[in-house]
Amino acid sequence: MIVEDHPDYREGVRFALETEQDFELYATFGTAERALQSISETKDKTELPNVILLDLMLPGMSGIEAIPLFKKHTPDTHLLVLSQSEDESDVIKAISMGASGYLLKNASLNTIIEGIRTVMAGGASLDAKVAKYILNNVQKQRPDSANAARLTKREMQVLQLISEGQVKKQISHSLGISPPTVATHVRHIYEKLGVSNAPSAISKAYRTGLLPPE
Repeated sequence: MIVEDHPDYREGVRFALETEQDFELYATFGTAERALQSISETKDKTELPNVILLDLMLPGMSGIEAIPLFKKHTPDTHLLVLSQSEDESDVIKAISMGASGYLLKNASLNTIIEGIRTVMAGGASLDAKVAKYILNNVQKQRPDSANAARLTKREMQVLQLISEGQVKKQISHSLGISPPTVATHVRHIYEKLGVSNAPSAISKAYRTGLLPPE
């Protein structure tokens, strides 16, 4: 699903997605309200979109305001923000509310397509500038690492690879363990850190000192 109020940009992304054989465009909307209405009225929840491309600067309800509502109505859907905003507070808010990734609108169509594949594989799709914002933010606010959640050695290895942008299949290959085992480690990491997605895990890991600043 694409939620974007700029017709030309929306159509450009729509065209790019429709050229991908393994993608199916669920719907496009110009406001969050209409998108949420469509989702709430869908009786068969298996027909809900796997990924929502969400603009933040929408008329009426903003994308930031809509994120928790999307998470409520379709919790298994990945939210990938596509925004012109490079404001650090927007980035942090979007990710802390549950966005699986944050790309700037000047990203290439290939980058957007790859971003969708990354979040579908369980990874975090972050623009390079956005990743820097997150690192700068957590470096300023890092508390004593003694309060950090205690992860096992293997969980720390998985967390490190997640922070490097690897998805579950790549982590499986890197560590020589099965994908289901990787999925179990990721679930335990999320539970121990009290987060729901990879970007939030990375952010909290830096903030609590689990991962050292670069």
